[in-house]
Amino acid sequence: MTPIETAAIGAAAVCGLMLLLWLIHLPMRNAAIVDAGWAGGLALLGAIYAATAGGYAPRSWLVAAMAMLWGLRLSLYLLFTRVIGHPEEGRYVQLRREWGGNIALKFLGFFQFQTLLCVVLSIPFLVAASNPRPSVSLLEYASAALWLAAFIGECLADYQLHAFKTDPANRGKTCRAGLWGYSRHPNYFFEWLIWVAFALFALASPYGYLGLVSPLLILFFLFRVTGIPATEAQALRTKGDDYRQYQQTTSAFVPWFRRNDPCRQTP
Repeated sequence: MTPIETAAIGAAAVCGLMLLLWLIHLPMRNAAIVDAGWAGGLALLGAIYAATAGGYAPRSWLVAAMAMLWGLRLSLYLLFTRVIGHPEEGRYVQLRREWGGNIALKFLGFFQFQTLLCVVLSIPFLVAASNPRPSVSLLEYASAALWLAAFIGECLADYQLHAFKTDPANRGKTCRAGLWGYSRHPNYFFEWLIWVAFALFALASPYGYLGLVSPLLILFFLFRVTGIPATEAQALRTKGDDYRQYQQTTSAFVPWFRRNDPCRQTP
């Protein structure tokens, strides 16, 4: 099976998943389920590519395992912390206000856009899974090690934020616990680092340079679209001056020493 045929099968599967999630979200009135679907869709693509692309099986299933472990963990985390039993996130509430009429159809387009995004972001999985070379290189093992470190970092950041939010005493306050004392978005930083690892893994395969689009695209979305700008705008609406002070003292992305610490040199 050619890579294009493999990608087409994957795209059809994710398209069906997103259509199902769109239908589920209508009675729930919680569009945050699309975020869980995005992560789950990438996990699904990793498995489909490994099973159908025809590359060297150990390499194919190594990158698939990385994609599935990351995607399923993130998908379940988002489902249980932002969807099931929770009101719709402020950024999606804001989208409903801004979009006005035909909300259901506009969200259908938004959900299906995730299919395209998943297919483009999964290029490193497809490239690696299509590589027939019968060995796993040192670069691939090193990339897997970087992926593991970033995965642990993202899990830790998510755990620290969830623990902070579940304490009623912290309502209306800004999380500065653990990694959140060194970065305003450590979860996003480690998420991006995971995609850097996927891209480096793909570089060991023919046409692996195509995989570099994934971390660049993630960076674009984090800084220009739905990531940091939307998250910080919502935080300013709900936390006000406390979050403004946090912005002034804490690195936006890369974990670094707080700016108000006289014992440290700030960047």
